[in-house]
Amino acid sequence: MQAVARADSGRPYHHGDLRRVLLDQAVASLRESGPAALSLRDLARRAGVSHAAPAHHFGDKRGLLTAVAAEGYRRLAGSLRATDDATPGFAEVGVAYVRFAVEERPYFEVMFRSELYDPADPDLMAARSTLGAALCGPAALVPDPPLEAGIAAWSLVHGLATLGLAGNLPPEIEGDLAAAARRVTGYLVPAPPAPAVATEAQPRPAKGKKKKKH
Repeated sequence: MQAVARADSGRPYHHGDLRRVLLDQAVASLRESGPAALSLRDLARRAGVSHAAPAHHFGDKRGLLTAVAAEGYRRLAGSLRATDDATPGFAEVGVAYVRFAVEERPYFEVMFRSELYDPADPDLMAARSTLGAALCGPAALVPDPPLEAGIAAWSLVHGLATLGLAGNLPPEIEGDLAAAARRVTGYLVPAPPAPAVATEAQPRPAKGKKKKKH
């Protein structure tokens, strides 16, 4: 357990996982006011620790947002994999992608803005690669699909999510982006066939007995 001096009194304040606390507070701040307003000083105030504590873990604001983006990639990849395990195929995975953008917007709005973080960070690169595999795998409708197939699938759901979050879709669609994603992907990706309903075998009609020849 780490002891860090509080900003107000100088007395040590104990955190079981200070890095986790700081990341959670950073996401909360992003949800409230976006990345432009985020600062390490305000983050320290929110977490109740010294001003030096966030810099110790992340270096600077860019390092903090790099950690946020990497965590966002991992969270999204986990969500897509779980969805594909439960309902294989791109349609529901696309819905899960859009749902993540809506429900985890603080992550989503950082993950794809590389000017905010260090895109060459090894942890971030590994997390982004994990997301690529989780998204492009379900999008493969043929064996060994070309790279462009994955990009096409990603563009579809990412574009829909981005347009929706920016308020650029018709009102009747913006009300439920996840449902809209299901309809939109349905135009390009056929839904899996419904399971066949078992029917009881009908008894065959009895064959008439052949007449004996005399």
